[in-house]
Amino acid sequence: MRKHFFKKTALVFTLFILSSNVINATVLLPSFFTDNMVLQQKSTVPFWGESDKQSVSVTTSWDKKTYKANVVNGKWNVVLKTPVYGGPYTIAINDGDLKTLQNVLIGEVWLCSGQSNMEMPLEGWGKINNYKEEIANADYPQIRLLQAEHIESTLPLNTLKVQHDGWNICSPKTIADFSATAYFFARKIYKEKKIPIGLIHSSWGGTLIEAWTSSGALSTIHDFDTEIEAMKSESSRETLEKKYNADLAVWEKHLANADKGYENEKAVWATSKIDDSAWKTMKVPSFFDSNGLGNFDGIIWFRKTVNISDNTKDFKLSYYADDDDILWVNGNYIGETKGYNVERQYTIPAKYLKKGENLITIRVFDGSGNGGIYGDENIALKSEKETIALSGDWKYSIGADSKDLPAKPYMAQGQNRPSAIYNAMIAPLLDYKIKGVIWYQGESNAERAHQYQKLMPLLINDWRDKFKDKNLPFFFVQLANYKEKKIQPGDSDWAELREAQFMALKVPNTGMAVTTDIGDGKDIHPKNKQDVGGRLADIALAKVYNTKIDYSGPLYKSYKTEHNNIILDFDFNVGIKAKEGSLKGFSIAGLDQKFYWAEAKIVDGKVVVYAQEVPNPVAVRYNWADNPDGNLTNASGLPASSFRTDNWKGITEGKK
Repeated sequence: MRKHFFKKTALVFTLFILSSNVINATVLLPSFFTDNMVLQQKSTVPFWGESDKQSVSVTTSWDKKTYKANVVNGKWNVVLKTPVYGGPYTIAINDGDLKTLQNVLIGEVWLCSGQSNMEMPLEGWGKINNYKEEIANADYPQIRLLQAEHIESTLPLNTLKVQHDGWNICSPKTIADFSATAYFFARKIYKEKKIPIGLIHSSWGGTLIEAWTSSGALSTIHDFDTEIEAMKSESSRETLEKKYNADLAVWEKHLANADKGYENEKAVWATSKIDDSAWKTMKVPSFFDSNGLGNFDGIIWFRKTVNISDNTKDFKLSYYADDDDILWVNGNYIGETKGYNVERQYTIPAKYLKKGENLITIRVFDGSGNGGIYGDENIALKSEKETIALSGDWKYSIGADSKDLPAKPYMAQGQNRPSAIYNAMIAPLLDYKIKGVIWYQGESNAERAHQYQKLMPLLINDWRDKFKDKNLPFFFVQLANYKEKKIQPGDSDWAELREAQFMALKVPNTGMAVTTDIGDGKDIHPKNKQDVGGRLADIALAKVYNTKIDYSGPLYKSYKTEHNNIILDFDFNVGIKAKEGSLKGFSIAGLDQKFYWAEAKIVDGKVVVYAQEVPNPVAVRYNWADNPDGNLTNASGLPASSFRTDNWKGITEGKK
């Protein structure tokens, strides 16, 4: 009996070892070769993986062909020939153990990339227009979705980290957390052409264009040599960090000394002893830029008095702040958090509370871009017994304005280091055959908009080189309208960024979706992503799929001066007109470079601009603002791109 038991146990153990070896021997594929994937039609498609066997065979059901490869150093690769679009198909990979990919489609593969406006999902933090209805109707099994994870690296990686185990079929169950812009792009093309579409979505909110560009390409312009060297060398990185930390400490001391809310290192503006009757009010949650503060960077103190009926329990308070915040209640320090994308989770001890009126103070520091207190519209204090709404008017006062300080030291960190995202979220995809790219990014580079004039063409040509396709279609979104409207013409870093994007159209086989008519002055993430994706799709339909469709509003071409008029000529000028009413959005200047709002009219397909204040005009600008309201269009109904005829020095020139 005992001998039989040991024989039986030995047999089971042997079978377990054998089965484990079989599992370990199964061919390994990259994360993007999975069931439900889409391969580019009418192409030679690289297909590869790993194995510990000597050879691998790959059989494709669309042509019944078998491709064989020897395994070298554990790796193998073949090149598949794909037919015209269709499916579903299977791909069988055999190295002695069989692995079969199911429900594979042949169609068009598009890479969708950029920052948060490309990343913005239908639901989640995005909640686009009509998101519930859009999700419920997202039943498109011929559209497939691949979602890359946020990963950064100092060196190029071979593997892409993805969500949801690889490719997913587009359905109400899978679309909610996917890029809304990418989805609407694919949906329109599919409805028009009935071609299966594969979307590879690789975006990351708040990121810089140089983080998406290879170090090799960046090294040709020398703007990021120090940072790139620091990524390669530990000693260089330590030297750079040491200098940055020292410079930052000096700057932060300047900032603290300038902050009116402190006296002798005590937060006097957090106490009830000060008179805040002269403070202005601001809606919370909201951003500074949407409340008349333009491009303000610095410190703002917020105060609000609330009534608490039960002070026996701790309260919780959560919100987002851009960039850093400190919280006090009744003058008592509660906590502080750094980082614009970190949800604050504060506990307010009952011992700091009292029945009746309680003073809440939040000090917000914004280093660049938009700042403020943001997040859930229903921001509230919450205890086990009570919920107290905090949304609405708060008193505020400026503690310090960064323009009164020396420039803040800057060092790209984490994902925003030059090439860091390219290395992890683009480089692993370079052998995956794609049809083209859609791109939505630029907000994070607006303060260096002039530099973007070389960075954007650099990225386009870099990706074309790396994907081995010199004509790879590259279609992008021009920045939408955002921030407060200005009463008078003036400078704008967002207008300069749009100019850089417009100039990128000089690169062949590119296209630009203008969106200055569908943004939101109070939200950097406008909810109308249907039109954004649709306009990108129209460009692709016209330029890639040979569909006769309007895809562009007027684009400035040239000008001439006649007497006190400047006459503007445009590409895409068929049916050029004001969308409604008379033309607006034009400003004009003489040699003194002072711009005045101008009158404009259309004569023989051209726009004639003039102003009584400028008898000898030399320059015209159109929609030159963060949040413009120009209405020039053409027969398509699409908006004209902003532009200027002058080349006078802008506010971002020289910034790196």
